Amino acid sequence: MEALRAHQFERLKTTIAHVLDRVPRYREKLTAAGVGLDDLTSLDDLVRFPFTTKDDLRACYPFGMFAAPMEDIVRLHVSSGTTGKPTVVGYTAGDIDRWADIMARSLQAVGVGPADLVHIAFGYGLFTGGLGWHYGVERLGATVIPASGGFTDRQVDLMRDFRPTVLLATPSYALVIADAFAARGFDPADCGLRTVICGAEPWSEGMRAEIEARFRVEAYDSYGLSEVIGPGVAQERAGDKGALTIFEDHFYPEVVDPETGAIMPEGEPGEAVFTSLTKEGFPVIRYRTRDLTRLLPPVDGPMRRIARVAGRSDDMLIIRGVNVFPSQIEAILTGEPRLAPCYLLEIRRRGRLDELTVKVETRTVEAAEANGGDIGRHAERLIKDHVGVGATVVVVPPGTIERSQGKARRVVDLRPAS
Repeated sequence: MEALRAHQFERLKTTIAHVLDRVPRYREKLTAAGVGLDDLTSLDDLVRFPFTTKDDLRACYPFGMFAAPMEDIVRLHVSSGTTGKPTVVGYTAGDIDRWADIMARSLQAVGVGPADLVHIAFGYGLFTGGLGWHYGVERLGATVIPASGGFTDRQVDLMRDFRPTVLLATPSYALVIADAFAARGFDPADCGLRTVICGAEPWSEGMRAEIEARFRVEAYDSYGLSEVIGPGVAQERAGDKGALTIFEDHFYPEVVDPETGAIMPEGEPGEAVFTSLTKEGFPVIRYRTRDLTRLLPPVDGPMRRIARVAGRSDDMLIIRGVNVFPSQIEAILTGEPRLAPCYLLEIRRRGRLDELTVKVETRTVEAAEANGGDIGRHAERLIKDHVGVGATVVVVPPGTIERSQGKARRVVDLRPAS
């Protein structure tokens, strides 16, 4: 543990010096906060340094946060933003090399090895998911099937013909693939899979159970975000589901109060904050992720863990004064065996009051036709009891809700702009 902390501190000093020298935005922020490299005498001093937010990245669009000259940048990726300009991240050749090592480490954590065939159904292109995992699979020496997202019937054909042992996808798209198997009369469990690794969106234990049951696999969570590196920041390990080991030799973690920014004690919920320790092209200092989690002690090694992300602080809905996260609704719906994990939250305003409608599919057409009203009323009671907000649950037949080939769209806000 002490050796890792010393290693982190040396890398942190190098990173701070690097951004002060190369990134005007960081020089301005640190000067305004009255801190500099001389104020960093231990890891504990990092709390004195200001946060980096998405607003900083957007204000410097496109390349103003880069810490390497463009002739040294070999790759650009763009994060998927819902408002304003997207954030652009750059990688040097050294960044790509380290990223491949980190992704290979993530795969090894769940037992993937050189003999495996790995079907990647994450999108390629400007999204970091597909290429990040691709380079990790190749670094490990396993075989890549670079299917990318979309063309779901072709995904089924490839998986039936090639019989991959590992599937990489968003959890929602993994279930879309399973649905496509079933729609064609095939059992998704018969394609040879052993392991599914999911990421890029929060997902409940109920959705994990659904993926594991339908493919008859072990399903694991992976965590990352473009602004820090992409996938590969933390990874669930075989035998340690429910918590993800942070690769702390590359990323220094903190968990803070989302409102005040104060450091939360270990085990207490808050917002994840990361500082990159080895990035050359696009390092970040105390980047506020908006992801809600808890910092946990290590097991079988010096690196700490985070709890699976419960949601995002900027995804929180306020319905009649009650804080509501889509993940809370999902956990309730996936606990009802007659309902499928396909749902959509719609928010409207009637007069001065907000109203929440939850559309959710049943597993069979017969269930929707015969028992849809009873199922919906039961779900409404559970949401009221466990979330504390009234909702109208509309039960619909399978296939009604639009499927996503990447990150699922779970919320539609129909309230008029204020």
